[in-house]
Amino acid sequence: MPAGQVHVTPGELPVHRIGTADFDAIANGTGDISAMRLLREAERSRRLLLLRAITDLVAKDPSSHGPLPHPDEAWDLLARVQSLAPEAVDLLLGHPYTGTWAGYTIRLLRKQITGVCPLWVHTGHLHALAAAAAIRAGLDFTTTIPVWAGTAMLPGLGVARFRDDAEWAVAEVRRTGTVLELDNGREIVRAPADPATDGPGWWGLRQVTAVSGDRVLSLRLDDLDPYRGSFEPVLPQRLPEDERKNWTRLLDDAWRMIVRCLPDTADAFPVGFSSLVPRPMQPFHTMSASSGEAFGSAVISLPTDAASFAASLVHEFQHNRLSGLLHLRQLHQDDPAERFYTAWRDDPRPIGGVFQGVYAFFGVTAFWRALARFEDEPFQRIAEFEFAYWRQAVWQVLEVLRADPGLTIDGRRFLRRIAEQLGPWLREPVPTPRAAAASATLLDHYAGWRLRHLRPDPLVVRTLAEAWSAKRPRPALGFLPDADPTPVPDGRWHHARLDLTRLTLADPAGFARQWPEVPGATTADFAYVSGHFGQAAEGYRAELSADPDSPTAWTGLGLALSRSATGPAGSVLLHQPELVRAVHRLVVADGAAPDTPDELAGWLGWLRTGTRPVRS
Repeated sequence: MPAGQVHVTPGELPVHRIGTADFDAIANGTGDISAMRLLREAERSRRLLLLRAITDLVAKDPSSHGPLPHPDEAWDLLARVQSLAPEAVDLLLGHPYTGTWAGYTIRLLRKQITGVCPLWVHTGHLHALAAAAAIRAGLDFTTTIPVWAGTAMLPGLGVARFRDDAEWAVAEVRRTGTVLELDNGREIVRAPADPATDGPGWWGLRQVTAVSGDRVLSLRLDDLDPYRGSFEPVLPQRLPEDERKNWTRLLDDAWRMIVRCLPDTADAFPVGFSSLVPRPMQPFHTMSASSGEAFGSAVISLPTDAASFAASLVHEFQHNRLSGLLHLRQLHQDDPAERFYTAWRDDPRPIGGVFQGVYAFFGVTAFWRALARFEDEPFQRIAEFEFAYWRQAVWQVLEVLRADPGLTIDGRRFLRRIAEQLGPWLREPVPTPRAAAASATLLDHYAGWRLRHLRPDPLVVRTLAEAWSAKRPRPALGFLPDADPTPVPDGRWHHARLDLTRLTLADPAGFARQWPEVPGATTADFAYVSGHFGQAAEGYRAELSADPDSPTAWTGLGLALSRSATGPAGSVLLHQPELVRAVHRLVVADGAAPDTPDELAGWLGWLRTGTRPVRS
């Protein structure tokens, strides 16, 4: 981008192609440093084109930049930086939230809509980006940037905090020599000599670093950038110092695990991952998310332990790799239909989301597999469970996905490479208690998903309900195919039994004391996870008496009956629970309620067993 140039054409950018070896390496879950650099360079070019497109669109509509300078001024400042310190432009374009800002803003411009802030605040972020690049380059300059609720962001550096309570305003940014000032017309904030540190009216962008042997991972702990959120811009939310220390400690331990378990991934990690957005801790869960527009970043809640943090980092790194690859290769058709079941989401998913999930959890499976092999690891028991759980979950979805007509040739090759790695893992031994717990937990989730997202044929439901109410033999209906899933859930779902299973593996001694803290957990859940299946069944019957529609109680009863009683009731409750509940609703409405829910489930059990006993 030479000085003074105001247009970018495709010929001025490198042509980015990924070869077969790098493509396969990414699919296999290794993806060496050269492949990651290629993805990063492609992302740089993509963002540069988006910046140029935004500049051109704003230039055509003076109202879109409001009280801020013409966008060409920002572009010219970037051109100056490029001519003197191109590495500063590289840092700007490599900043993950340059990507999220560009994607968000160009959608606003093309759809002619207003976002969270007035349009000029979003488009004016271009001036803040140019200013941040000029500061890194050591240039003297003056420009104007937007201020949101008293905060003026210089991306990748820090944020000025004005006492002014105006929601939307502007501030002048001046750099002369080593002095950097931001002036909103009523107050001047002077940034520290090192903008990464805090000062009066200034929050610097923090950095956390982890070292394991000769491998170093340095991440920005970004609690400031307005475009760091997964969906919409958000204001700064400064992380307390004690939490920052917790993040530093946990990152050290998590990085040690990644280096030990997945050394190839550890080699590529620093090249393709640079920023982490901290979120508050979620009890018994480490929540994480990433965006295809924020290559190099993830949003993660404060983990409860280093192992779950390491798994989340690997998971989001996989998402980043695949998102980068998808900018170079098409792996599937753009089909938004929500039609797939996955064990990692409670709702039906489109093919794009399923593809992302398969690849991300393939990486998670590899991590837990490796961790489970180290007998000196305190997390070995939970790692064995997680390995058994995720290998089965990913394989089940992978088999369905590989047969889907929406895949491209590249997509089929990509999934074939995953299958070649994952397939042999299914035969690796896992201690029976952990393997059984994993299988039961997966069945629990699948049954709950069916209850909430599959709607049985109303004619079949009515026919069965009338036969029950009239005490007639069950009609022979033949094979009943599943309907297409609906994204609208019928009932609420929680993950208490999964959380309890993980808790009893992680802390067997403290399980009886800690289980009431698990969100949504009931005494029936506690009895089931503790192995008291008859007691659990009684508890779930009581729950269904109070709430006959509860998905977690219906599936819980199925789990308990499958372990404590003979007969088909448990099986039909786990494999066709939506039909049992739908018939139950009608027979209750008809005044012919069964003595217990499992009595009706047992009567319907012929759908699984092929028998047809007459109800007396």
